Amino acid sequence: MNILHIETLEGAELQPYRTLRRPLEHQQQGIFVAEGKKVVRKLLESDLETISVLLTPEWLDEYKQFLEQRKENPTVFVAPKILLDSIVGFNLHQAIMAVAKIPKPVTLEHILTSSSKPYLFCAIDGLTNAENLGVLVRNCAAFGIHAILVGETSSSPYLRRAVRNSMGTVFTLPVVHLTNLAQTLQELRSMHGVRSVAAHPHTDKKTIAQIDFTTNSCLVFGSEGEGISPTVLDACDDVVAIPMKKGVDSLNVASASAVFLYEVQRQRGEIKNN
Repeated sequence: MNILHIETLEGAELQPYRTLRRPLEHQQQGIFVAEGKKVVRKLLESDLETISVLLTPEWLDEYKQFLEQRKENPTVFVAPKILLDSIVGFNLHQAIMAVAKIPKPVTLEHILTSSSKPYLFCAIDGLTNAENLGVLVRNCAAFGIHAILVGETSSSPYLRRAVRNSMGTVFTLPVVHLTNLAQTLQELRSMHGVRSVAAHPHTDKKTIAQIDFTTNSCLVFGSEGEGISPTVLDACDDVVAIPMKKGVDSLNVASASAVFLYEVQRQRGEIKNN
């Protein structure tokens, strides 16, 4: 391992750790920050390229075996805890962080040829809240989504807070970035027989239990404030709501995704009723 003991965060290689509040800058550099013991461990166990790790001597002892297994030999910065505590969000990063490269783009064509049928995709439209996006990613991983389709108006699942809230599940879940979500949904239907189902709280047309999810499906989720855009909504085959008690306008998008995904897997026999 390339181990460097440091007493300051100055230096070009340490720049990402000094700029945790500028995740878009990291995205432009093609990197992301993983923080916390569980997320960093998942990163080191994944196939993603790790550039560097910043931790305390105590964490070095515990994570030495994972670092030694890395083929790319990342730089390991070892610093006193007081230095890491000076970084924004020290109560969240737990004195262990890592910088890694955002994986190369995955094409939808590759996902279609490598995934088993019936397909199950999740598309996001206008979702910019990183925390909610991260939880949605974690739900998708838990319920067997083949890929997440990120619309042109949505944030990247590799934003720092999204990575943290996904608990590292984003490292193993294919992410496809799109330039025109509405057009892609139309092509999925016409060329691959994939029905798009919009999760939309303000509809009285159908409820989640009335939809057949046993065929090729793509669940579409929007932002909490604006929901799904009219253009994307028009490209969907069904507009579906979760039935709720009166007086509750809607669920948080992360919570709604868990309900939808559970119903999909229940219908597909992946979840057995006791």
